[in-house]
Amino acid sequence: MRVAKELQDGFYVNLGIGLPTLVANFIPPEKTIIFQSENGILGVGPFPEEGEEDADLVNAGGQLVTLSPGGCFFHHADSFAMIRGGHIDVAVLGGLQVSEKGDLANWMIPQRRVGPIGGAADLAANAKRVIIPMEHTTRDGDAKIVKSCSYPLTAKECVDLIVTDLAVIEVTKEGLVLKEIAPEWRVEEIQALTEPKLIVDKDLREVEL
Repeated sequence: MRVAKELQDGFYVNLGIGLPTLVANFIPPEKTIIFQSENGILGVGPFPEEGEEDADLVNAGGQLVTLSPGGCFFHHADSFAMIRGGHIDVAVLGGLQVSEKGDLANWMIPQRRVGPIGGAADLAANAKRVIIPMEHTTRDGDAKIVKSCSYPLTAKECVDLIVTDLAVIEVTKEGLVLKEIAPEWRVEEIQALTEPKLIVDKDLREVEL
């Protein structure tokens, strides 16, 4: 819901698999957002209602989707030409780790040795803006916003905005700027769960949904 507020009318947007796909559920009707899927769809619609599924219509993550009016299909190579050519306004990608410089690791947990990188590297390196929605910590309480990524990188210095369950953090040349915090949380508590030193925005406010 918070990430959806970052998407402007007329934007071409790619949603990564998992958590990012939920962003499409919170686009207000007065906005026209054109969703692209790297397997060759422009104009991805919402998830189908039960009984209206088309087994041949799936996104890059293999999820059943629909097609918005005016949507179209094209070759995989054309899709990646669109991505690599810088024609995607925003890529919303999941994250395993994000560094203080905006490095992204989102495709492999070394201990598990699984997970294809897919189109994530192309999107992270070439989208005009990269937003990472993710939980602020791992299930074990370890920081996911770190000084330096220990997992294999997807791309370097590519992340513009991090949106977690606790905060909205902007990646800048000066460092990570804490812009918004979840209700009933204090800056000190969020800092304790974040490895890099956060710069508190002078206009810090609660997350607005």
